[in-house]
Amino acid sequence: MTTTRLGSPTKMSLARGHVEVLQFLRDRTSVIFTFLFPAMLLLLFGTIFGQSYEETGVSASQVYAASMIAYGVLTTGFVTMGAGLAMDREDGTLKRLRGTPLPVVSYLAGKLMLVLVLAVSEVVLLLLVGVLAFDMPLPDASHWATFAWLFVLSVIACTLLGVAVSGIVKHARNAGAILNVPVVFLQFISGVFITPITLLPSWLITVASLFPVKWMAQGFRYVFLPDSMKQFEVTGSWELGRIAMVLGAWCVIGLVLCLVTFRWSDKDR
Repeated sequence: MTTTRLGSPTKMSLARGHVEVLQFLRDRTSVIFTFLFPAMLLLLFGTIFGQSYEETGVSASQVYAASMIAYGVLTTGFVTMGAGLAMDREDGTLKRLRGTPLPVVSYLAGKLMLVLVLAVSEVVLLLLVGVLAFDMPLPDASHWATFAWLFVLSVIACTLLGVAVSGIVKHARNAGAILNVPVVFLQFISGVFITPITLLPSWLITVASLFPVKWMAQGFRYVFLPDSMKQFEVTGSWELGRIAMVLGAWCVIGLVLCLVTFRWSDKDR
């Protein structure tokens, strides 16, 4: 009896996740701008800025390849979740959900499955570009362990923030434009589009340090770049402990914001 109760929501979650993935893939605009756009930017930045970092033997292209993973995770988590929930709210999907056998948890789990599929695929695509186009070496096993918790915390934080922000989007048709404004802004001040981050004014770095993207990019640089590159970070070290604490804090903040801002329909404003 217990197995049946647990299995049914699980099956519905998987089925909903399958539907979410198929719906996303059928929208060519979403595929290009959400999934392929970070890889295209990596090719562009990596080709234009290919100089090496002093005596480290690391090219700017490889630094971009590592840093852009943060951009890919943010786009798939924050923008995809935020825009998707705003659309489902506006077209009445969330409202109709209350009258169907599909539990709310299964619906949200389906959305999370979409984000996970896109995030993993995005990372694989960016790594392929980095390795094949810019000769970025892959890390050893210990760095992959760091990548695992860094990736999980990054996806959770960005997804929860996407859910929270969806509650304040007035019209779904404007969701993409609204959500991409903070995304692009944070990339420029967080050491993703401009490297090394120390080229930025100190006050701008301080602002970036308040948000998760700066720490995500720094963590991914630790994973995929040699230890000699830590001299180009703000403190001259990778600060893995601080990265974990900041991303963990943003997971909590995102959850609180979800509880405060989430609504089922436009009438709940």
